[in-house]
This record gives sequence, C-alpha cells and structure tokens, in this order.
Amino acid sequence: MESRQGLTLAAACLNNRGQSFVQRLKGSSNGSPTPPAYNDELQTRTSADEVRKEILECYALVQKLGKGVVYFGSSRTKAEHPHYLQAMELAREVALLLNCTSWTGVGPGMMDAVTQGALQALKPVGGFKITIEGGTGTNSCVHPYLSDHTYMTCRFFSARKHGFADAGVRDNQADRTAFVSLPGGVGTLDEIFEISTLIQLQRLGSAYPVPLLVLNYDGFFTGLLQFLKSCQEWGTVSAGELDTLWKVCNTNLEALEYLADFYGISESDRLYRKTLQDSSNRPSK
Repeated sequence: MESRQGLTLAAACLNNRGQSFVQRLKGSSNGSPTPPAYNDELQTRTSADEVRKEILECYALVQKLGKGVVYFGSSRTKAEHPHYLQAMELAREVALLLNCTSWTGVGPGMMDAVTQGALQALKPVGGFKITIEGGTGTNSCVHPYLSDHTYMTCRFFSARKHGFADAGVRDNQADRTAFVSLPGGVGTLDEIFEISTLIQLQRLGSAYPVPLLVLNYDGFFTGLLQFLKSCQEWGTVSAGELDTLWKVCNTNLEALEYLADFYGISESDRLYRKTLQDSSNRPSK
C-alpha cells in the first residue's frame, strides 16, 4: 500500500514538474520565454562578469596592436633545440612577408622563439600570457623583456582563447592573418583542434578564409596525422576533410610559399627565398 502511494506521489510530483516546465516554455502572455529564477548562490557568482571584462580587454589589445599571425607551440623547447631556431626563422620571415603583428602565449620555449624572430624583423609582437606555463614550473605575470603594454596576463583560459581567435580572424580582405602550430604538447593540441573546429563549423574564416598551418618539423606531428587518418576507417572523419581545415608543412620554405600563394604575394616580394637559401649555405659552427 505504501509502495503504491509512493508511486502515486512520485507521479504527481513529476506531473507538477512537467507542468511547470511547459509553463516556462510558454512564457509570459507576450509569448517570450520566462528566464529561470536564479537562486542566491548563482546571484553571488561573479566569474561570468569577470570573464566578459577580460575578453573585452583582450579585444582592446588586439585593436591596439593589430591582427596578425597567431602561434601555438611548446613552452618547454630549449633555445639550443633545432625546432627553436626554425621557429625563430619562420616568425621573422612571416612577419616580413605579411607585414603583420605576431601573437604568442608570451611564454618561454617556442613562444620565445617566435618573439625573438618577430623582433628581428622589427615588427610588432603581442600576446596573451597565462600565469603558469605547462611543465615549466613558472608562475609569473611579467615577461622578462617585452613592454607590458604589448601583452596581458589572463586569469581565464576562455578569455585568452577569445583573444587568440580575435587576433587571427580577418575582418576584411586586406587583413593578412594565420594560425601557425609549432611542435608542442597537450596545450598545443588543444589549440590546434579548437581552431580547426571553429573553421569546420564556419565560426572562423567563413567571411574571409584564414589559413591554419601545422609545422611538422622532423615528422613531429606524423603520429597524430596517422591517427587522424585511421579515424577515416572508423567513419569519424571523412576522406579529405582535414585537408580543408589545415595545411601540413614540413619546412619553413613550404609554409612561407603557402602563405605567399594564399595571399597572392608577387614573386618579387618573396624575399624569404634568398634569406633561407643564404642561411642554408652558411657553414655551421
């Protein structure tokens, strides 16, 4: 008897809850949905307002320094590593080729290589720093040599991601931007797939296409690319789908040629060809 009464009571509760839900869907008399009533705990949470404020600060920095090429990569790469030197060379030549701002995570490793390269080209550098770089053990809001008006330290990852996306998206035909992924770890993979997903869903580059380049130095990303190719066999990735999202480049020259072709840069303005040739012919120490 108690069991049956309990079931009847539960059904009544569900019915009342369902009616309440329908009433909320119907909304007020003018047909607009009625917003849910927030309890005291939600009303005291301020993170949404803080995130919005930080996103707007990121947007303001992009507006001040200009859009350009956004770089992702490992913060653990040492300055003597060949990939560091390649990244520095690439950033220098891309900044000269596209005449744009270089955007980084304002950290060590690959981010420092990009910063050094862009400064060699005498082009602007901007960035969105996070207080802790993965695996480095650093916890700092201050960059050792960049002027503090060229970067900001983000508290929220979501705001930082908005900043990077805004720095790389094109607002008009004249903008020359790109996203470039250098060798990196978990954070770099997160950024690669975030940007590629935005491109796939036409949330980025729908009005003016933006190139996403994956620098496969020494086959660094080959294992990842093979895994994604195997996804085709499982039916989770369509054949040729990835080719519409990014361009895999094995060398700096290949990346620069792709960007030059993408933006229709004349043969006479492709000065990197001579620079890269001279550096390859330079005797090693």
